Amino acid sequence: MRRLLLALCAAVTALALGAVPATAAGPTTGSGGPPAEFGTDWHDPITAGPPVATPDTTSCHVTVAETEFRDYTPYKSAYTPPEGCGNRWNKVVLRLDGSVAGRQYDRLGYLRIGGVEVLRTSTPEPSPGGIAWHVEKDVTRYAATLRTAQPVEMLIGNTVNETYTGVIKVKATLTFYAAEGRAKPADAPDRVLTLDGAHEAGTAYEGSLTVPRNSERITAEVYATGSGGGCEEFWYLAVPEAAPYSCKAAAGPHREVRIAVDGKLAGIAAPYPTVWTGGWSNPFLWYVVPGPRAFDVRPVEYDLTPFAGQLNDGRPHRITVSVAGVPEGQSGWSTPTNVLVWQDAKASRITGALTAHREGTPGGTTAYRPGTGHRVTADAHHSLTVSGYLDTSHGRVATTVARRVDASSAHRWTAGEDTDALDARWTDDESVTVHGRGPATTHRVHRAYTMDGEITGAAGPRLRTVMTMGDRADSVTLRGGERTGWSRLDDTWTGDAAYHQNVPRDQRHATGVSRERYRLLGPGSCWDRTLATAQGELTEDRFRC
Repeated sequence: MRRLLLALCAAVTALALGAVPATAAGPTTGSGGPPAEFGTDWHDPITAGPPVATPDTTSCHVTVAETEFRDYTPYKSAYTPPEGCGNRWNKVVLRLDGSVAGRQYDRLGYLRIGGVEVLRTSTPEPSPGGIAWHVEKDVTRYAATLRTAQPVEMLIGNTVNETYTGVIKVKATLTFYAAEGRAKPADAPDRVLTLDGAHEAGTAYEGSLTVPRNSERITAEVYATGSGGGCEEFWYLAVPEAAPYSCKAAAGPHREVRIAVDGKLAGIAAPYPTVWTGGWSNPFLWYVVPGPRAFDVRPVEYDLTPFAGQLNDGRPHRITVSVAGVPEGQSGWSTPTNVLVWQDAKASRITGALTAHREGTPGGTTAYRPGTGHRVTADAHHSLTVSGYLDTSHGRVATTVARRVDASSAHRWTAGEDTDALDARWTDDESVTVHGRGPATTHRVHRAYTMDGEITGAAGPRLRTVMTMGDRADSVTLRGGERTGWSRLDDTWTGDAAYHQNVPRDQRHATGVSRERYRLLGPGSCWDRTLATAQGELTEDRFRC
């Protein structure tokens, strides 16, 4: 529906997402229970995910940004490494604290240090009296950049005028935890690189990359987000040209984030269907507990080590990032890219070669069924396997990366898009096997993303949105066939909210409930927390571990 295309800015009230410490208090609702409908104030944004685990060692703090965003002017400053914590840290944690009051849309932003994107985030929409939120992120992998003085750039594009009054205030700090005693230095990359001369090339993002000649492991991370309030913000709802719907794409709803080295496909991935805090035409869904990843956009990651022999020649190489399925000329995707490099400390140069490259033919179907209730069903799949070797100071090491992405969805809507619903699932299966001295090591990850949502009453006086989202990942590490590590993530979010449209705030009579259960399990560790809300109040905050 057309209103859904404006979902990111569908209301001028509040919503949010953030993180809270493990010592969070219980529900704030009094003995009388939650109110019958939303008022003009509500609980600060909160998420059920865990804080970053840190060691009990010497810590040092550096403020990298403290500013207000009123327009689209980037904030710029300089970063200086801390003193007193050494320069080989066990952990580095980025913490962002924000506040906003009045009326404002949700906004997308980034923080870059030395050109490296260390955070991609979105903001809550405020209540009249204002809300505050908090985000934590483990940024230890960017330690190589943080060891020297660097320029800082941050932007959360915003508009402030007589209608949209919310000024976004933020403070971003880095806390460095020294490597002391049992807290050893983290196995962080030796270099963190960005693409030189990066620019838009049609629907792709392209730049050159020159890596050290002794690189023995190379990975890339792409902060891929569909945003901007247009159709690519809701890419999973796109339909073929024959169907009467607001967002069209010849290939239908399938999107795939791809990375290529010198024109050869090097990695494929399924993007997460992030919903920003004004999404699906109903900010009342997300005021207290936002959808998964909305405040901390996790990058898509690729292992490019099979291409290291090719990249290690000391010359610049062309890196291209693209999003398959986007209509030609359509904007809306952002794909900033970092490249992480581990070097062979005992060799000035290592050589190797790409030995195998097997790409499955991208497949799938998109079918439109007209009628009183329109329906588009779609499925897609793609696979890629690449292998390469390197002759390192510790012998020949061969790496094989295999990945497969699958997607399936059923999208139905009625005339005028008064009812609009989607039931979709995406899977992304990856296996990285390394053969060197000793038994082979294999790391496997199965990722599954789900979305089951429906809007009703979009053309009527009262709009209702019901939504369930899932973000799941199971990983296992095997050495010589024996399991040496594993983890399981299950982040499930549900909500149901309704309000009267096109009336003053005090006549909306909005109601909304939401629930998030975040489970992260691994050897000797457990995090299992459930949050629930009603009409903006926190009604449940339960730990099960």
